[in-house]
Amino acid sequence: MTTASRLVLARKRRGLTVTRLAQLTGLTSRRLSDFENGRAHPSAPSLSALAEALEFPASFFSAEEVADLPVESVSFRALSKMTASQRDIALSSGRLARLLQDWIATRFRLPTPALPSLTSFSRLGGGQQGPFPGEADSSDCPAERAAELVRARWGLGVAPIPNMVHLLEAHGVRVFSLSRDCPEVDAFSFWDRAVPFVLLGTEKTAERGRFDAAHELGHLVLHGEEQVPHGPEAEGEAHRFAAALLMPAADVLAHTPRNPSTNWILQAKRRWKVAAMALAHRLHELGLTTEWQYRTHCVDLGRLGYRKAEPQSGLARETSQVLGKVFAALRAEGTPQADVARDLQLRAADLSDLIFGLVVTAQDGGRSPLGSGPVSRPQLSVVR
Repeated sequence: MTTASRLVLARKRRGLTVTRLAQLTGLTSRRLSDFENGRAHPSAPSLSALAEALEFPASFFSAEEVADLPVESVSFRALSKMTASQRDIALSSGRLARLLQDWIATRFRLPTPALPSLTSFSRLGGGQQGPFPGEADSSDCPAERAAELVRARWGLGVAPIPNMVHLLEAHGVRVFSLSRDCPEVDAFSFWDRAVPFVLLGTEKTAERGRFDAAHELGHLVLHGEEQVPHGPEAEGEAHRFAAALLMPAADVLAHTPRNPSTNWILQAKRRWKVAAMALAHRLHELGLTTEWQYRTHCVDLGRLGYRKAEPQSGLARETSQVLGKVFAALRAEGTPQADVARDLQLRAADLSDLIFGLVVTAQDGGRSPLGSGPVSRPQLSVVR
C-alpha cells in the first residue's frame, strides 16, 4: 500500500507535472492521478518505475503521511513571479525539512524557540507603544523599532552580528538549506507547531545570504503564525527589518563620515558583512546621503559589478552550527549520514541538500563550524 501524499510530494520535489511523470514511467496520466488521489495503488512494477523516475527509495512511498505545507503559510518573496515548478520544489523541501527536524528532535534536545511575539506590531503607527515598552527608543518605522526590540531582547546592543544563521539557531529557529534544484528561490520561512523554520538558498553571495536570513527573521517576528506574509507591504516590512537588524541606525550613524564615497562603502560593508548595494540603500534610508548621492553610488557600484555579486568578497557562506553538531555527534556514535537518509527513506543527495551539503564548510574568522562560534551556543544534547 502506498501513501498518496508521499507520491505527490516526491513528484513535486522533482518539479514534475503528472503529464511529464507519465511520460517518464510509461503510465497514463489518469492512472497516476488515481494513485495520487488514493483511488488506486501502484503494482510492484509500477511502483518500481515511479521510484526510479522520481529518484526516491521505494520505501519512501509506503511510510506515514506527510503533512501538507500550504503556500499561504509560507513567506515566499515575489510569489506571483515564481513558476509552479519552483514553488513546488521549495514547498516540498520544506516538508522534507520538517521530517528531518522531527527525526532530530527525537534524538537531541534542541534550543527552545524564543522569538519575540510581535505579530501585531507591524501594523502599529510610529508613535504607538510597542509590546515591550522601555526596551528601545520609539521609531517612526514599526519594522525599524521591531529590529531594535529584537536586538535589545537578545542582548545584541548595536554591534555588528557576526553570524546570522548561528543567531537564529541560538534562539530556536530551525535552519535548513534549500534544494539547488530551485536556485530562483532565495529563502522562505514558516511556523510549524509553534516551531519557526527558515530555509536558505545557497547559491547567492555570503552577504546576501545573511540579509536573506535576517529578512526571514523579520517575517517570523513581525507576522508570526497568524498573518499571511505575502504581498509588497509584508516584504517591505521584512526588508526594512533586515536592514535595521544588520545595520543598526546608531552604529551606522557613529561610523559614517559626512558625504560618504563609493570607496568608503566598499570598505565599510565589511564591518556589517552586508552587500555594498544594501549599505548604500541603508545610508540613504537613514538620511546620510542625498538622492543624487544615492543614485551616484548605485551607478558606481553597478559599474563595478556589485549589483548582483560581491566581487573579491572573501566572506564565507554561513551554515548551520546545530546541524554540524548533530551529525558530528551521530558520526561519533557510529551513525553515518547514509543511515540517517535510510531512516528518512531519502537519497543521500536529498538529505545533503537540506543540511548545507555537510561536510560543513568553514566559517569566517577561522573558527571551526562545529565550535562555539561567535554568538551564544545553542544547547544541544543527545536524548537518551
